[in-house]
Amino acid sequence: MDPERKEVLERQGYRIVGEHSGVKLCHWTKASLSKGVGCYKQTFYGIESHRCLQMTPTVDACNLGCMFCWRTQEWGSDGLLEADDPSSIVDGSLEAQRALLSGYKGHPGVTRERFLEAWHPTNVAISLTGEPTLYRRLGEMIDDFKRRGMSTFLVTNGTTPAVLRRMREEGRLPTQLYVTVAAPNEDVYRRLMAPKSDHEWAKLLETLALLPEIPTRTVIRHTLVEGWNLGWEDEYAALDRVAKPMSIECKGYSFVGESRLRLREENMPSHASIRTFARALADRLGYAVAAEREDSRVVLLTPDGELHPVSS
Repeated sequence: MDPERKEVLERQGYRIVGEHSGVKLCHWTKASLSKGVGCYKQTFYGIESHRCLQMTPTVDACNLGCMFCWRTQEWGSDGLLEADDPSSIVDGSLEAQRALLSGYKGHPGVTRERFLEAWHPTNVAISLTGEPTLYRRLGEMIDDFKRRGMSTFLVTNGTTPAVLRRMREEGRLPTQLYVTVAAPNEDVYRRLMAPKSDHEWAKLLETLALLPEIPTRTVIRHTLVEGWNLGWEDEYAALDRVAKPMSIECKGYSFVGESRLRLREENMPSHASIRTFARALADRLGYAVAAEREDSRVVLLTPDGELHPVSS
């Protein structure tokens, strides 16, 4: 990685692992440690926030330039020239997480028991920044995390169906697979997602058609931006019918990071708006509201209206 980019990322709280991976403590990891308050994934899926490792194998590589993304898009590449060894990424990510946690050891609000639990994470969220499926040894990395007793949540923008197909064929799938669907149609997609080629929308549709054939937990995440992509419930429902996900997250955009250079604070939808959208979508699909978190402006839909925690 370019030293200047590495320095900027480290100032932002990242720990760089190898040539192209990164780790950063989530706000909710800190809140769970010091206050016992977990994130919405803890509410929805039973994941303990202080035992969650947030990392990416592609800290500076993505094939989209989403307006709502917090990353510095000016430097981002749309691929990786190198691919670090998966085990070294896993080892390095665990070491980086512990280095970031070390300052909490004497924190007055952190019990010794909770700190020791955080020292041994049980879930990895492979998201953070960049597009993880651009790392060609992703399946091997997921397998390595699983061998260490960790559940794996993978978030993808859905533009690499060939990667997901290969992972399915190799039996190297995450515990839970998220696909971000942040546009109801190609016109909105081109304006909001700013793809770097003309093929990404078609690839996303291919991924959605593939999802029912992938034998793991699947989630569609609708990241909603007021004035850009909120509404169009009929068109979103048509996409979701193809994907047949186990869960749907309707989540509001947050005015953070470098997205503030591209969008405005009023582009953050209220929780009431998210709830209205979610209920309208649920009615069209025959899903029901299973849970919601107003502090994260997110509503969860499932076919039976029930929560389905990840078993450890």
